[in-house]
Amino acid sequence: MSQPMSQRLVHLAVAQMGPVQRSHARADAVERLVAMLQEAARRGAQWVVFPELALTTFFPRWDLQDQAEIDAFYETEMPNAATAPLFAAARERKIGFYLGYAELVNGRHFNTSILVGQDGNIIGKYRKIHIPGHASSQTGGAPIQHLEKKYFEVGDLGFPVWQTRDAKIGMCICNDRRWPETWRSMGLQGIEIGMVGYNTPSAFVQWDEPIHLRMHHHLLSLQAAAYQNACWIAASGKAGVEEGSHMIGGSCIVAPTGEVMVKTQGEGDEVISFECDLSIGDRYRANIFNFAAHRRTEHYGLLVERTGAGAPLGTTPE
Repeated sequence: MSQPMSQRLVHLAVAQMGPVQRSHARADAVERLVAMLQEAARRGAQWVVFPELALTTFFPRWDLQDQAEIDAFYETEMPNAATAPLFAAARERKIGFYLGYAELVNGRHFNTSILVGQDGNIIGKYRKIHIPGHASSQTGGAPIQHLEKKYFEVGDLGFPVWQTRDAKIGMCICNDRRWPETWRSMGLQGIEIGMVGYNTPSAFVQWDEPIHLRMHHHLLSLQAAAYQNACWIAASGKAGVEEGSHMIGGSCIVAPTGEVMVKTQGEGDEVISFECDLSIGDRYRANIFNFAAHRRTEHYGLLVERTGAGAPLGTTPE
């Protein structure tokens, strides 16, 4: 009879944010982040996950024209004067964090997240790869747009996974979570904890998808990814009505079993946490999702040969 694996516990926290309005200064957003980081630390969390674009409002909802006005939403260095208190708090409380923000580097614009260790130093950086929406205004200049393709380049850092002192940690951002390639790329590197920030509207002006499906698909994507890659996922979003656009909450922590272990209840600033047993993922990786034993890469050529759907390859047997 095989012996049960010993527990490997990592205490994760997720810090959901309520709206960040355009009038809010970065210092206001950072003050809120610090308060939630401190709450996570009081609970004993070792890591806390903040949302995508946590320092500003979600500006891709507007078709802005002035480049100086646009660039003001981006960070040119990290940490900087505005975010220094967050790094200092992490160092003081010995808690690591994930932070999403808009990055401007060498004239290039990215939707970025960083992983910061318990010593307050940056461990890794990720730049969003699956950019949704459009590059130009749609439907005659509607007041609420989804113009991420206008404001962000496709990320150029791939899907790395970092070996930290607690676990193998990977990052992605918002729409990335919906794509299985995101998670399988990290799964093949042995990811144990995935961190993701998002800003997801409850309605989409260019598509009449029923609103109730926004939360359903959000959770479905996370649960499938956690199960199929035998990892824990901590997902943090902005929520509530921001500049007239409602965003879903649903920040959560998902186990390798695909179960949602804890989830936010409201649409404001809210901290949730869970003590995650990484050995649960070990068991799945040693059995049903033992990639080395069961994957058949010789049959997966279409995954990289095609971007869009094409003609079927098979024929009907006689």
